[in-house]
Amino acid sequence: MRDSTSATHCRTLFPVPPKKDNLFKLFLAQIRRIPRGKVATYGDIAYAAGYPGYARQVAWALHGGGSSVPWQRVVGSGGKILLTGEHGFEQRFRLEAEGVRLIGLRVDMKLHHHLFFKKRASKLKKKATRFSLTKKPARPAAKNAKKKTTPKRRVAAKQSRRK
Repeated sequence: MRDSTSATHCRTLFPVPPKKDNLFKLFLAQIRRIPRGKVATYGDIAYAAGYPGYARQVAWALHGGGSSVPWQRVVGSGGKILLTGEHGFEQRFRLEAEGVRLIGLRVDMKLHHHLFFKKRASKLKKKATRFSLTKKPARPAAKNAKKKTTPKRRVAAKQSRRK
């Protein structure tokens, strides 16, 4: 017999998502935010909607999204076009028509990756540049530091002692 505390504990570790329709609406709203010429991954959309790790559900939301959703702007991780066959060709042609540059079968994510949280990214950039510009102070040399000896020096020192 289960007690109520273990069930409550399980719910806190793994939050139950809202009804499927609401979840899909959140995903579709995030997809509509992607501007022309930019792309986002399935994982990015799930994270922006507040459900990290729900990338597969984003794909299911796209299945029922209809024609009003810019589905071609959603790609796999690393910019890979995951659709196969005719649908993959259509996605590629639509992205190229929007000005997205492809390298082989992947989108150039350095140029065309849409960031949902720009403020956070700029703060991280500022922190990185601030720390990279500051140099660490030089460590003072020890007064009685021993010289590092190589094996050749050791042999030479032993031979000089013997003489």
